Amino acid sequence: MPMNEYADLLIIGAGPAGMVSALAAAPSGARIVMLDDNPLPGGQIWRDGPQANVPDQARRLRERLQACSNLRRHPGTRVIASPGPKQLLVENDDAGWLISYDKLILCTGARELLLPFPGWTLPGVTGAGGLQALIKAGLPVQGERVVITGSGPLLLASAATAKKHGAQIQRIAEQASRTAVAGFAAQLPRWPAKWLQSFSLFDRHYRTATHVLAALGTDRLEGVRLQQQGKIIELACDRLACGFGLIPNIQLGQALGYAIEGQALAVDAWQASRVDHYAAGECTGFGGSELALVEGAIAGHAAVGDLEAARQLWPRRARWQGFAKALNQAFALDPQLKSLARPDTLVCRCEDVPYAALTGHTDWREAKLASRCGMGACQGRVCGGAVQHLFGWQPSAPRPPFSPARIETLMCLDDTPPA
Repeated sequence: MPMNEYADLLIIGAGPAGMVSALAAAPSGARIVMLDDNPLPGGQIWRDGPQANVPDQARRLRERLQACSNLRRHPGTRVIASPGPKQLLVENDDAGWLISYDKLILCTGARELLLPFPGWTLPGVTGAGGLQALIKAGLPVQGERVVITGSGPLLLASAATAKKHGAQIQRIAEQASRTAVAGFAAQLPRWPAKWLQSFSLFDRHYRTATHVLAALGTDRLEGVRLQQQGKIIELACDRLACGFGLIPNIQLGQALGYAIEGQALAVDAWQASRVDHYAAGECTGFGGSELALVEGAIAGHAAVGDLEAARQLWPRRARWQGFAKALNQAFALDPQLKSLARPDTLVCRCEDVPYAALTGHTDWREAKLASRCGMGACQGRVCGGAVQHLFGWQPSAPRPPFSPARIETLMCLDDTPPA
């Protein structure tokens, strides 16, 4: 592996947005480098594995990427630091090296919002998307009783994956009201493919105005307590999957000086956040794979100067932004979900920090200094989203190293000339 590498265009993230941004930029002849921490392109939505059914669209995009002679792809690769302007230190399982670039597109995606509640750290409790990923990776769920709770269409998709592999769905608990879900469903014919997909995902165990109160069990999950349409019920189960929507992965963007709007990276009509720095997909706000695909194409065209091709995609982006707006309004989280945690409920699992240890603080930095919240192995990737939802604290930009790194990789910084 070379100690240094140069890219006219560096793309970080190989999900739908990253894949399409590379394909949009490739005809320009630019030298393109793509980094991703997964072994194969596709991101979380098209995640591979022994039990994964990768759709034809993802396979076709992979084949087109493979055919690009001016694209170099680095799978299983993480960004460790930014030692200078337009320069990143990266690492894979074999080596660490420096990449310099002219233009950058961040397609870092999103992760699940996990809200703390009593028992959420019991073995057998995962995220809704996490359960889906585990099943695709080979987790056996044949005959297991599964409850899925939280908010949004991911609950139905996760249930469909579990059911396909033999799980017994006990309940799909959607916190949004029946009126909100019905209103969203009534709008779906505006996006025919989504409307048709909704029929295949329907499940008779789906309940609106229902949310988790506690996971029950001693050494592992044995059941779940739900508030279902105003009544408290308990269900025995072997697995509980919870997902309260998605939050954009903006940490790297924060560190590189991208503008932030709400919880997402802020971009203009060309998907640019700052000069020569673009972003696309769910790091700019959750809207589904269709929106990510068109945003990625706009960013790819704009980054290589083909502004007319980018402009032609604006109407399609606006159409899918309409879907994203309808989705996010319908499944907005009920404020009562902020009161799920008890004083002794862990918020930061890595450092064993309970809810009571955070309530007296005024911001993220103060809470970290006093309690070590967010200073464990996940570096706030789980609890950061939770405390932002619970207390309104904006997590601070990460400091390097952004991920655990080998000493040999950090020694590459000795070869970096001063800025």
